[in-house]
Amino acid sequence: MNILFNYLIFPGFIFSICAGLMAGWVDRKVTARLQYRQGPPLLQNFWDIIKLFGKETIVPAQARATFLFCPYLGLVSAGLVAALLGRVIILPMESFIGDLIVVLYLLMIPAIALILGASSSRNPLASVGASREMKLVLSYELPFILSIIVVIIKSGGVIQLGQILDHQALSGSNILSLSGGLAFFVAIFCMQAKLGYAPFEISEAEQEIMGGVLIEYSGLPLAVFKLTKVVLLYTLPLLLVVLFLGKDLSWWLIILKYIALLVVIILIKNTNPRLRIDQAMRFFWRIPTLLAVIAVALAILGF
Repeated sequence: MNILFNYLIFPGFIFSICAGLMAGWVDRKVTARLQYRQGPPLLQNFWDIIKLFGKETIVPAQARATFLFCPYLGLVSAGLVAALLGRVIILPMESFIGDLIVVLYLLMIPAIALILGASSSRNPLASVGASREMKLVLSYELPFILSIIVVIIKSGGVIQLGQILDHQALSGSNILSLSGGLAFFVAIFCMQAKLGYAPFEISEAEQEIMGGVLIEYSGLPLAVFKLTKVVLLYTLPLLLVVLFLGKDLSWWLIILKYIALLVVIILIKNTNPRLRIDQAMRFFWRIPTLLAVIAVALAILGF
């Protein structure tokens, strides 16, 4: 019963949705103020999701069964990551061997669900968005995994989140080392791409391909995709906190570190124009990948 509560209520599914929706409100409010607008009221994101729940779900005539299945697949995987990270922070000793690998696999599923769902709609613009999303995943996953490898090397080769936290508690946060700082810098850009925020909102690109991967979604499935995105807005910064800033994880420090990363996400989003897919691929395969390789080499040398 306790495990079910942890996965469904706190710190898992329900809590991650609420935290992500509030983080999304902060994003919209800060963005509005930067543009000299008032911004939405506090609970606007909640009302938007509730409104979508009541809308009609329109399924394209040529769509396959995966069109309706994929949104839920992405949300479940993101919710599982939120629950795993929350349990590790609360009870580090209860983490299991290889949970970091499980988290990395689960974090790939939302993007895969988006690609499969868009492709199954058989809409040309959705196919363009799915193609862009696929190329973007192939671009940022390599530097992201390399940055995680730096953490594994710095932690003595362990792939257990609880042991990574224990190592940082004794030796200091990974970000304080040269290799850890470089890996953290790379991971921030990869996190921005995983969230689909500017300058990497290429697969949706509403001004260009009218929503792209989401163009055929409406009603409940669209709400589920949006909930997946807000859960990722909660889990991805939290994952970086655990991996790179895990020396002291008292609740108020977790909130401060999370807010700091959220501010970075918002600043990047509001100060950079959307890239073309070829520009994004060149960027990730050159600068972040090169920096990640250097960080791995420095970690092996002990720096």
